[in-house]
Amino acid sequence: MSDDAIEGSPELAGRPFQRAILPVERAAAALEVILCSGFPTQLILITVLTTFGMKPVVAGGQLSPPFVFSLTLLDTAVLIGLILFFLRAHRESPREMFLAARPHTRELLFGVALIPASFTVVVGVLLLLQLVVPGLRNVPRNPLQDLAHTRANAVLFAVVVMIAGGVREEVQRAFVLRRFEQYLGGGALGLVLFSVIFGLGHLPQGHDVAIATAILGAFWGAIYLRRRSILGPMVGHAGFNLAQVVKFIMVGA
Repeated sequence: MSDDAIEGSPELAGRPFQRAILPVERAAAALEVILCSGFPTQLILITVLTTFGMKPVVAGGQLSPPFVFSLTLLDTAVLIGLILFFLRAHRESPREMFLAARPHTRELLFGVALIPASFTVVVGVLLLLQLVVPGLRNVPRNPLQDLAHTRANAVLFAVVVMIAGGVREEVQRAFVLRRFEQYLGGGALGLVLFSVIFGLGHLPQGHDVAIATAILGAFWGAIYLRRRSILGPMVGHAGFNLAQVVKFIMVGA
């Protein structure tokens, strides 16, 4: 079709030209999403850590703080490294993908406001599930409480959850959502699928918690898609996780 024909077509006029996405590009994007989903990297790191003699659980079946903290921080470094590698390979700007052009101070303050909003989402979902499907509460005690038994472990746990949750998971979420927007069917599809995966990762804490976490992940992801900056969700996520650790300390006190 000629340029004149395009300009004269009412349904095409004013629309930017978009080239067709090649199958190999979709396949490459899908591979990047899988590699950055968290599951492959954690499986590899678990194998490495156990090979070096670290045990996931200690006597009594409780989670081992050194193992969990090491796994989480190593996975954070590997995942962010992978994402930056893929961005460089595509000649994409990390600043453009993660920070947009919004004033950073305003986004950080917005993130502070997201902390109580995140609690409202989780508490509302958990209360609704308890009323409608009480059987989903299948884990009476959150196993993550075992990671905050001592003051030193509690401090380390707080630092880890802010880095892993606030930074890693929001960088990861933004990257995955952008890949879906670019190559894999749209941001809405990516938001649904990645939120489900995010919830499944919290199944050890209970079926109800997994559902609430999936919805919370969708909440943070929707904010990123709307504002194109991870700063707000990052602060909200980190603050939410920190408050959870404080709750574990108070419950265990």
